Amino acid sequence: MTITYEWRGDIDNAAFDKLHAEGFGHPLEREDWRARLHRHSLGWVCAREDHCLVGFVNVAWDGGVHAFVLDTVVAQHVRSSGVGAALVGAAAEGCRAAGCEWLHVDFEEHLRSFYLDACGFKETAAGLIAL
Repeated sequence: MTITYEWRGDIDNAAFDKLHAEGFGHPLEREDWRARLHRHSLGWVCAREDHCLVGFVNVAWDGGVHAFVLDTVVAQHVRSSGVGAALVGAAAEGCRAAGCEWLHVDFEEHLRSFYLDACGFKETAAGLIAL
């Protein structure tokens, strides 16, 4: 298995929609992901196996020194092989190159080990308001 990673890689809406639906357990949305990413994101990382999209992470930002990991997703058949951690690592490099000083992430409890152990995030206090 050879996986390649690309910062701000080209997004095929149908392929990304399929990966996102698989990873987050929802129906296909037929969203214009490419336009959304270009409008709102500092960058993103695409993971591909033989030119097929198998992983993705989005990086939003505040326009300054803070960036935020969103929507980390890996295709079922390559999970637990290091693809997710490599995606986040490539995202961190892209953020560093863009002049960011901080990379933030929120996660559900079952993802604690992935983000803190595999990706190297440090635990911090944070707050959330459900809207």
